[in-house]
Amino acid sequence: MKYPIEHIIILFKENHTFDNYFGTFPGANGDATLAPAPNPPHSDHTHTHEAWLRRNVHPVKQQYQESDIPQYFSYARQFTLCDNYFTDVAGPSTPNHLMVIAADSPIINNPHKSDPTQPQPPYDLPSLPAQLEAAGLTWNSYGSYAHQYISALRNSPNNVLAQQFAQDASAGKLPSVSWAYGPTGLSEHPVENVTQGAAWTKQQVDAVVQGGLWNTSAIFITWDDWGGWYDHVTPPELEQWQDGTQFRYGSRVGCLVLSPYARAGYISSVQHSHVSLVKFAETIFGLPFLNVRTQSTDDMLDCFDFTQTPLSPPR
Repeated sequence: MKYPIEHIIILFKENHTFDNYFGTFPGANGDATLAPAPNPPHSDHTHTHEAWLRRNVHPVKQQYQESDIPQYFSYARQFTLCDNYFTDVAGPSTPNHLMVIAADSPIINNPHKSDPTQPQPPYDLPSLPAQLEAAGLTWNSYGSYAHQYISALRNSPNNVLAQQFAQDASAGKLPSVSWAYGPTGLSEHPVENVTQGAAWTKQQVDAVVQGGLWNTSAIFITWDDWGGWYDHVTPPELEQWQDGTQFRYGSRVGCLVLSPYARAGYISSVQHSHVSLVKFAETIFGLPFLNVRTQSTDDMLDCFDFTQTPLSPPR
């Protein structure tokens, strides 16, 4: 099947679970009973793999309200919100950033040169960007450090600054797949203001519309890891780490799907993860499976209806 999608855009934000952001969203599988979260958060909660294994002992049981992140609630009402979407690694940012690029990670915690138990970057990993290039398609990484952690991608001219995304989008010049990351202060990583971070995300979406790319785009907004926040859903265990602890999945996070072909006002409870975004690109562009993870995962297609009258751009 030929799909009417020419541009896949992954807006990758930081460190918030589903309950922390969307626990109060009507009709979603959320815990709406948590205490209000301060904005900005008072601290960056510990969210290593070891902390994740103890997440039920002293979890940070707080959540934001619609008034804190109005753009995200508005998108969820207009388009699709996934309430069964998991991070791929039961740990912090870097391994999950690698998963959304390569559907693989040789590490379970962020790499530190003082940690002799984990390999140090760069890593020799097959990746979706390399798949795209082999197929004659294009990609850009806007503000990602993780693309630099993959040997074949680290010196690519496709690694550009986060600010370049809005410029390229508003000029109608986005590649086949874009990874876009909020710059420092707007990524929503604690202790950053979440309202300001969400407003930055809206600016990126608005740039896609302004550049005339809405009709051929699929935009995914999701969060890289759990950030130390509570979520009431226990993640399924798909894979174990080398020490026998849980590797995949990590905690649940929100995922918003915006497109003329996204299902309007739909809550997807199909099991998805960051690897599902890689699989979506493989499906849309007819690429081979990157590895056994993309072969076995869902490809997000339940979030779309390619036969419907295309939806108008977001308000």
